Parts: sequence; structure tokens; C-alpha cells
Amino acid sequence: MMRRLFPSLLMLCLVLAPLGSYASSRVVEHRLDNGLRVLVQVDARAPVVTNQVWYRVGAVDEHSGITGISHMLEHMMFKGSEAYPAGEFSRIVSLLGGQQNAFTGPDYTGYFQVIGNEHWETMMAMEAERMHALQLTEEEFRPEWRVVVEERRLRTEDRPNSLLREQFYATAFLNHPYGDPVIGWMTDIEAYTLEDLQDWYDTWYAPNNAVLVVVGDVDPDAVIDAAERHFGPLPARELPARKPRAETPQRGERRIAMRLPAELPYLTMGWKTPVLMTLDDPSDAYALIVAAGILDSGDASRFSRRLVRGHELANGTSAGYSAFSRLDSLFTVAAVPASDTDLQTLERALLEEIERLKTEPVEATELERVQARVIASEIFQRDSIRAQAFELGMLETVGLGWQVSEDYVERIRAVTAEDVQRVTREYLVPDRLTIGELHPLPIGGEA
Repeated sequence: MMRRLFPSLLMLCLVLAPLGSYASSRVVEHRLDNGLRVLVQVDARAPVVTNQVWYRVGAVDEHSGITGISHMLEHMMFKGSEAYPAGEFSRIVSLLGGQQNAFTGPDYTGYFQVIGNEHWETMMAMEAERMHALQLTEEEFRPEWRVVVEERRLRTEDRPNSLLREQFYATAFLNHPYGDPVIGWMTDIEAYTLEDLQDWYDTWYAPNNAVLVVVGDVDPDAVIDAAERHFGPLPARELPARKPRAETPQRGERRIAMRLPAELPYLTMGWKTPVLMTLDDPSDAYALIVAAGILDSGDASRFSRRLVRGHELANGTSAGYSAFSRLDSLFTVAAVPASDTDLQTLERALLEEIERLKTEPVEATELERVQARVIASEIFQRDSIRAQAFELGMLETVGLGWQVSEDYVERIRAVTAEDVQRVTREYLVPDRLTIGELHPLPIGGEA
């Protein structure tokens, strides 16, 4: 039964792949005189629109002392502007039956609404307002600052695995901004001032540092006309020159061990790897995506078959690599050991699977299955207008350009067994490796 399923899935992907390319080909792009990029994609299957504004600023642009400031400002963007007092923005979105949220990443900060197709221009006008007329006050800042402090406590400091991952990235990267957490170090958060936020807003929140993405049941010409009306009058600003922020070459394995109150041990490993923005040959990035899929992409993947069900060394595993960032990143694997497995045994087992990728060519059936799964995941997520917009905005904001999405299916399909061997031999080597171990301590009191 399983042997018949995988070719069927592959055929499904072959049928759906042109649909993904067709969706991308309908992107209408426009640049305002002030530098704002506008991307519009029509998806009229439902009378719904997502309006997103992406800023090319994130944790990667921060320096020691103000880490997390992009995330703090994201919170403050909902606290009122000249035309909309605190709470009014959210009230209007709710009144019109919409949803809204925001996100901060290493490379960008974004804001979005999902709304009925008769209200998208209202959302656009409101975003244009807070792009240039945000009002930052001490009265609104202090309560929201406490929210961010508590968010860090709940999401990082009270979660041993999250705390390990944070320290793990700080160990892997010496002078590279991805070594700092997006939410910021607590010591920096505690020292924020209203002036820090105002400086960050005045520096980066400008039309020539932003991308407007609108996807859904819209007329592209109407969207562009509305963008001209609402964003067009906003002046461009001179942006700071971005330094390269290149990481010092790693010259040997790094390791961190943490002892924290926790229920289970945890192991994470990462190798420094290039991404599409830093590679001369993009095929390496797509081969690394497939390599991660071979290791861990469902019940039929190697980690699941061999380490979880086969040898019963792990209760859970993961492998991941993203090619879509501004700077070099990590190819990571992680696992929770089974109850009678120590971390050293689990580490050896994970490394053995990595070595097998280097020494044994992946069989054609396994490669096709993984490619089908990776392709299907990409195509099926395009069913959501929010996911479509997120892909366009992310690719444009990190500097790759939205057109990269058009090539994704063919690039994944073109990866060969030899490509997988080549990239694992070149990049997944000891001199690029960092290992993080969590050793549980007893959980006492109300922890």
C-alpha cells in the first residue's frame, strides 16, 4: 500500500506544480516614487483579502544593548497614532470582522490583517497612518514593556528546551546577529527607554524600507491606486548603511551543556550553512532542504524509522534548514532520548545518520518520496491567502525577490543523490558543528 502511495503523491505534485507557478505569475508589482514596493496577487476563491506591511528590519539589525528592540516596537505599533488613539486600530479591525497580528523575525518585522474584500482599503489607510504617525508615550510603554518581560519569561526562561536553544545559538555564532534572540536578552529588555523605541521607529519605519503585500479577492489596479493615495505622500528617509555582519570562521566543534530543572534531556546540533543570499550556486541550498527532509519529514523518514521506531533510541526527532534568510544560518537536528538512552548514545546515532548521507547515495525511490513531500508541503500551503502573502513578503524583504517562489518546485525536483552527498560532505563537518545538551535537574516547588 505504501509503495503505491508515494508514486501517487509524486504524480499529484507534478500536476499541482504548474498551479503554483501560475499563482506566482499573477503577481503584480509596483514601486511608488518614495520607494515603497507593492505586490498584489489575485485569489478570488473567497471574498477575503490579507493586507500585509513588511519592514526590512529585525533582530539582525540590532546591536548589543538594544537586542529585541524590533520586537518591542512591534508591540508598541498597536498603541495609538495621531488619527487612531490607543486601542482604536484593533477595535476597528474587530468591528469590521477582521483578524490582525504582527511578527518579528531575525530579518524583518511585519503587520497583517485578514478582512472581507470590501474593507481592505481601510486596513491599508490605517497601516499608512502608523507608518509615519505613531505616537509613543510613557503611559503606553511601561505596561507593554511588562508584557514583553513576561513573554520572555513564559516562552524562554520557563522552558528548558527554549533556554537551551537560545544559548545554543549564542554559542554557535560569535559575532553574527543570529546569535541574539529575537525577543532580546532580558538585561537589554530591562534597560529599554522610550527614546530607544523612538530612534528605532524614526530610523527604519519608512516607505523605502517597506513592502506592501495584498493577496485575495482584489483588483490589482485598485490596490495600486489606493497605495498611491495612502502611502504615496509619505516621504522616504535616508536609511543607515548596513554592515556585512559576517561571522568569524569557526575552527572546531563547539559544545554547550546546561543543567536545568526539566522533565527530559534534550540534544540539539547545528552546522553553519550558507543560504540562497550567500551562495553563488543556489543548487546547494535546495540540496540541503532535501537532505533535511531525508532525515526527518514524517514517519517514513530516516530518523523516525531508525532512531524512534527501529532502535528506539529517541522519543522525538527533528531536522531543519531554511535557505531563505539574509545571512548564513544553521542546518539543525535535535532529539529527545528514549528513557533508557543517554545523550552520548543518541549523539552518536544522529551523527551516524549524517555520515550515512555522505557515504551512501540516496536510493531513487527514497529521493523521489522526499522530494514529493517537500514539494507538496510548499504547494498545499499556498491554499491560504495569508501563506501566499507571507511567502511573497518574506522573499522580497530578505532581498531574494518574490520570483524565487516560481523556481522552487523545479529546483527541488532537480536535486540528485549526488547533490545530497556533495552538500553534506562539504557543510556537515566537525569544524562547522555546535552541540547543545540539556541535562535535567529535579523539578522542585512550583516550577
